[in-house]
Amino acid sequence: MKTINASIITIGDELLIGQTIDTNSAWMAQELNKIGVWVRKRVAVGDVWDDIWNALDEESKDSDIILITGGLGPTADDITKPLLCKYFGGTLVVNEDVLKHVNYLFEKVYRRPGPMLERNLKQAEVPDVCTVLHNARGTAPGMWFDRKSVAGRARVVISLPGIPHEMKGLMVNEVLPRLTKIFEFPVILHRTAFTMGTGESMIAEKIKDFENSLPEHIRLAYLPGYGMVKLRLTAKGDDKENLEKELNEKFSELKELVSAWLVSDEDESLAMVVQKILKEKNKTIGTAESCTGGYIAHLITSNAGSSVGFKGSIISYANDVKERILGVTDKTLRSVGAVSEETVIQMVKGAVEKLQVDFAVATSGIMGPDGGTDEKPVGTVWVAAGNKDKIETIKLAFRFDRARNIEMTAHAALNFLRKFILANT
Repeated sequence: MKTINASIITIGDELLIGQTIDTNSAWMAQELNKIGVWVRKRVAVGDVWDDIWNALDEESKDSDIILITGGLGPTADDITKPLLCKYFGGTLVVNEDVLKHVNYLFEKVYRRPGPMLERNLKQAEVPDVCTVLHNARGTAPGMWFDRKSVAGRARVVISLPGIPHEMKGLMVNEVLPRLTKIFEFPVILHRTAFTMGTGESMIAEKIKDFENSLPEHIRLAYLPGYGMVKLRLTAKGDDKENLEKELNEKFSELKELVSAWLVSDEDESLAMVVQKILKEKNKTIGTAESCTGGYIAHLITSNAGSSVGFKGSIISYANDVKERILGVTDKTLRSVGAVSEETVIQMVKGAVEKLQVDFAVATSGIMGPDGGTDEKPVGTVWVAAGNKDKIETIKLAFRFDRARNIEMTAHAALNFLRKFILANT
């Protein structure tokens, strides 16, 4: 079985100093994996000639495919194009098709007044040793370079814009179709089990015999997250039908072993799991959020189609909003406080009534760094989930910083709501 390896090189000082988060390489890796390409390394380098050149040399040793994003703009710090021209021994020439496209964008799409700047026209210059990839979404074309390794295997270097929208268009319309024509890819299959309710070490202990029994071509990966652990089985081979059968059998064994904590047998978010349950059962939900400040609603509405089951959220951060909108009593707030079981119960009741939903979840807590007391330290959270007939509660205690406390609370609340819906429908 021959593995086709790829390296992704992302270029830009902004990536190294954390000003811009690299989402490009994650998306590219997922798409490459779908067609059978194994991404062996992701490298980030700054806008430094020698660093980019050295990265190309290093990744060329073991990768069949090198993808580069960034450094193709019209400013002085964008050096990818001239560097690649020199690296492959070419000369920069004006590509008439690219020039027409650049003129079209500025005249018909951008409609910018005045003559086009010389630096914009230079976007049409490309190395004469590359195949130009049409960028329908921007001015910087993609560039495809063919080369031979010392072993004689075909190798390609592909340079793409760093703007995600443009990069994705080029990958889908140009790069992936070309790769599938020139490479014979192995089969790479994944199956993912999504668990909540116990830690990574506990699961590892539970499935250690299963893990040790896996054949060499099937690997297990642990992917811990906020209060959850995903278990991914990855199989590589040449015969898709037999490989799929074998992987499904192993995945069934894995699911049985972790059935007590299994949330989903797909690689999806917790919010998506809840959304599927709502659609299947034709039910609606809403949120009443204090300490999470709408973050639960954000997780839900980040998924397309969330309007099918999600009706809305009441962000009752202040106590007077809890009283006026959700009906939390002044007596409750004065006697036991906003962070209490009584308060979240009343918040759920108010949310079910005001939002006219089948189920609601409520959160109230102290996220930090200030606001804690000996009785209610930072990280204390009350969560309630319920419907018009029944409400259940849970008290949580986190020990992290504010951002992580909010995220942990949101995921715990969503899972608590998920279990309540399944138990009460």
